[in-house]
Amino acid sequence: MKRIEFHDREREAKEIMDILDSEPSLITFVYGPINSGKTTLVNNLIDRLPEDYKVFYINLRGRFISNYDDFIKVLFDVEHETRYERIKEFLGPVVRVLPESYYGIPIPKDVFLKLFKEKEVEDAFVYIETVASAFYESGRVPVLVIDELQVIGDMKIDGLLTYKLFNFFVRLTKELHLAHVFVVTSDSLFLEQVYSEAMLKGRCRYLLVDDFDAVETTAFLSKYGFTDDEKRVALEHCGGKPVCLLELIRAGEKQKLVKKMLATRINQLKDLLDYLDYIKPKIMMGDAEYLVEKEDVVDTLSRFTDAEVIDDRGLNRPAKQFLIKDNILFLDPDTGIIKPQSRLDLLAIREVLEDV
Repeated sequence: MKRIEFHDREREAKEIMDILDSEPSLITFVYGPINSGKTTLVNNLIDRLPEDYKVFYINLRGRFISNYDDFIKVLFDVEHETRYERIKEFLGPVVRVLPESYYGIPIPKDVFLKLFKEKEVEDAFVYIETVASAFYESGRVPVLVIDELQVIGDMKIDGLLTYKLFNFFVRLTKELHLAHVFVVTSDSLFLEQVYSEAMLKGRCRYLLVDDFDAVETTAFLSKYGFTDDEKRVALEHCGGKPVCLLELIRAGEKQKLVKKMLATRINQLKDLLDYLDYIKPKIMMGDAEYLVEKEDVVDTLSRFTDAEVIDDRGLNRPAKQFLIKDNILFLDPDTGIIKPQSRLDLLAIREVLEDV
């Protein structure tokens, strides 16, 4: 079986390590286009951290969270020691290769059930702060990582949950200097909303994990014996999108695969535009609802006919948000630039617009 090694992310890794080497003071947003390697980078760093740090990694990807009970289940790791004892019974000597559990905040079952019963999210935060304090006082710096936090973006528990959560993160970092907090997301709209929140100004930083540039991509592909022609094909169709490059590494006929991937993306985009001939999607902005018009979507996409990145001057806002929400475009709120989510998306946009 061909194993793909973690590729060099020295710049991003150094930024994160510089943050961890200093006193906790700001929330760190790790963001970027979809499939750019954010979670891989974070997990790789977690595995390499010395014992001076205690990481609590909570991944909300694919989790259905609609109420307080769902949120608490994801947040905490109930009696993880008992679970690992059961694993040992079945795996025997293989258990020595299992990593230390860092998925969720460890909590005794009786305390967990109490939080379930009373449904006070503030009590959950007090417990987490207590756990963080205990590790901090023992000489281990707590690091809280929340992956795909946008899953709970609209969830309310006596008010918007994300507002309460970020207030708590500010307390852990800027007020108490007790724990490092990293929020990992690829949701541009969620990040734009957070970016504009007055409560977070001066209380957070943004760390972009983008697709590889041409030099990094070429170096990566050289490790796997790509010829110059194969590198050219990869750069032309995949750019530096890690997930696309991995597919090419595993493929025998690379030219055939990229043509298939591009054809798939073109058909998806054509289907989306055809859908807009019949349906006008609705986008919420503030408390108002706006219709998305096909002409505005086409106008927005047409900006990429001769450009790879644009700003949002003159763009129709509902159309822009629709395309970002549908993961066709990516918005970087820190710089204000907008670009397709991938090189394949850019090529598909240009191909489809020739027939519109």
